[in-house]
Amino acid sequence: MSVAAAAREPCPARSSAAVACYWALTKPEINFLIAIVTFAGFYLGLPAERHGFPFLLLIHTLLGTLLVSSGASALNQFIEWRFDARMRRTARRPLAAGTLEPASALRFGLALSFTGVIYLAVAVNLLASLLAAVTLASYLLIYTPLKRKTRWCTLAGAFSGAMPPLIGWAAASGGLSSEAWVLYAILFLWQFPHFMAIAWMYRDDYARAGYFVLPRGGRGAFMSWQAVVPALALIPVSLIAGSGVAYHVLACIASAVYLFYTARLALERSNTAARRLLMVSIIYAPLAFCLIPLDRL
Repeated sequence: MSVAAAAREPCPARSSAAVACYWALTKPEINFLIAIVTFAGFYLGLPAERHGFPFLLLIHTLLGTLLVSSGASALNQFIEWRFDARMRRTARRPLAAGTLEPASALRFGLALSFTGVIYLAVAVNLLASLLAAVTLASYLLIYTPLKRKTRWCTLAGAFSGAMPPLIGWAAASGGLSSEAWVLYAILFLWQFPHFMAIAWMYRDDYARAGYFVLPRGGRGAFMSWQAVVPALALIPVSLIAGSGVAYHVLACIASAVYLFYTARLALERSNTAARRLLMVSIIYAPLAFCLIPLDRL
């Protein structure tokens, strides 16, 4: 029996189980981080001369962004469900496990994506909507197919993955400044150690499914430099994002800890080191994007 068959559980069309299947398609754990970094971009992008905090605009921004993100996750799983079924890490996803029909996931993903893009255009502004649409298109049409073609897929995916703070900034200000691109750079660089930890932990899974997340030969060396160099660059970039002494101390400590665990993975190349780095990366990203707004209070 295949891994996918072993994970197969009925998912009735009209039941709480069906709701759970569709909820899983949206990848809520990723949406949590997206909400945080979008909020940070929104807060920091607010004009200094504002009168009161635009709570309604923030709600519109978060809702539209999360709709697009959820739709992208569902469509990604629709595209890759046959490959997901070959991997132990993803075999229990609704489509890979056969608990949801691909056509249902396609309709769900398209509905969320288009609703989110249109919602942002109407309720927020055209720039935020355009950035969300570019994120969606690049994630599905560039990053997703590249995973089965080249080891540089992580670089392509990082460009689209770092867009949420730009969406938040554009929603608040109607434009993008150099400060917005600093936030983008932080999230862009953060992704490499994070994804290399996952790639190393599940390297055999990825190879079995035909993904080129790591090269066939020299996987350890490729993983090491693609994780360590961005983690090292993250230290000076994160310091640019704030101006207070307290922020600089905390940002430097957080980035140094992230670099330390990244370097341990590069040296040890073990699953234990990869798991530790993954946990640190999950803590680092929301912490960094919470510290930056606090520095402006």
